[in-house]
Amino acid sequence: MADPVDKLSRSLGKAIGAPVVLERPGDPTHGDYATTVALQLAGQLRRPPREIAEELALAARALDDVASASVAGPGFVNLELADTWFTDTLAGVLADSDRFGGDSATTRERVQVEMVSANPTGPITVASARNGAYGDCVARLLSFAGHAVEREYYYNDAGGQMEKFRESVDAVRRGEEPPEDGYHGDYIAGLAKTPGDPVPRMLESMEASLERFRIHFDTYERQSVVETEIPEAIALLDTFEEDGALWARTSAHGDEKDRVLVRTDGAPTYFAADAAYVRRKYAKGFDRLVYVLGADHHGYVGRLQALADMLGHPRESLEVLIYQLVHLTKAGEATKMSKRRGDVVFLDEFVEEIGVDAARWYLVSRGHDQTIEIDIDLAAEKTAKNPVFYVQYAHARIAGILRNAPEGSGAWTSASSAVGPLAPEERDLVKRIAEFPGIAAEAAVRRAPHAIPTYAIRLADDFHRFYHHHKVLGSPEQEFRLALCAAAKSVVARCLDLVGVEAPDSM
Repeated sequence: MADPVDKLSRSLGKAIGAPVVLERPGDPTHGDYATTVALQLAGQLRRPPREIAEELALAARALDDVASASVAGPGFVNLELADTWFTDTLAGVLADSDRFGGDSATTRERVQVEMVSANPTGPITVASARNGAYGDCVARLLSFAGHAVEREYYYNDAGGQMEKFRESVDAVRRGEEPPEDGYHGDYIAGLAKTPGDPVPRMLESMEASLERFRIHFDTYERQSVVETEIPEAIALLDTFEEDGALWARTSAHGDEKDRVLVRTDGAPTYFAADAAYVRRKYAKGFDRLVYVLGADHHGYVGRLQALADMLGHPRESLEVLIYQLVHLTKAGEATKMSKRRGDVVFLDEFVEEIGVDAARWYLVSRGHDQTIEIDIDLAAEKTAKNPVFYVQYAHARIAGILRNAPEGSGAWTSASSAVGPLAPEERDLVKRIAEFPGIAAEAAVRRAPHAIPTYAIRLADDFHRFYHHHKVLGSPEQEFRLALCAAAKSVVARCLDLVGVEAPDSM
């Protein structure tokens, strides 16, 4: 079904001839929804806002979905909706089932999301896990919106860092300490016990960790393969020679400065490999490229978008999503992280401590542009104080209600039987459910999955409040309330899935 709130907004907008944004008032006595459009139009139309508001209220009263409309203050319009809007909305949610809120994209695209991409020099760290959790949730949101999404992992299988890694393992095999600027930690000793190149085994271990973390990659790309295509990529760029080096004229394509492609000694730069990689991605037919990179990669935005432009693609079709750091605390003390020193917190340890569900939830519960501080003790709790447990418990409680429903019940539709006046808690729960399409669509467009956990907590709040005040099984309103429970359960499950968390039927 169409977004029920957006549908109502459009009806009102058509009536007044201007876009209308509806919001839920903080005070429930002000109605179900309110709009300030009259205040916004007053200057443009050069008319008193209350006069415009009165016209909008009159138009609203003529709509079947509106029970009453009133004007308050300098020009606020408050709407109370008819019960039929709630029952029709609920019926639409049930009819759409698990696609409710999805397929919001007006233009469907082929999108590649490249994430994690840590070099295979050690186990996945919590920092890289945030990259993966964030990128995977963005991919889930884009897919739910209707895009065709591929997840890719790009890794360096050659070069200086990889040689340091191999030297570190070889040193331990000889009974020596790894080089000071090499790699340290128990995992190095573990790799040293088996002969052969440690890189493939390290990569296999990293893949296994990510799969356990519910991140599945469709493709893996190696830098050594990409680098073979550097000459073809450079031939397509806007270049010039200066001081014996070959440069890309990226400043003419939106970058802050030009970039060196080939050094004076003839060696290609990392940027040259970036050019080959961007070309390779677009050649696969993707409409949009999404990179998920750490906080130290802000400078990559302009240069990568310049490459897209030079290769004949819109700058905005290449996105660089920058995420901030993760700080862990346990028993009130910070946990330090350093991949080379060996005192790093690895993803597997993090998951063993708090579980996959809590790890996924906490790593996307804040905006990617904010540093996250995770209290390990709280994240490991199995109580309502832990938000992921609280939301999962709402799903499990609803599942229990539906399991215990009499056989043959749960077939309610908006046309099946008359429903008496809805209680405030019933209306609030339907309104919260109705918000989901807008929340999911905006989260996908803004690449902001943290909006989903925030919304899920509010939905769980509204369900628990409804359940506390109203009997479901055995009540005169049993069929309607079972339908309301089923709709809430479906949306809670979808929220949990969008952040990679399981929706248990019992706890």
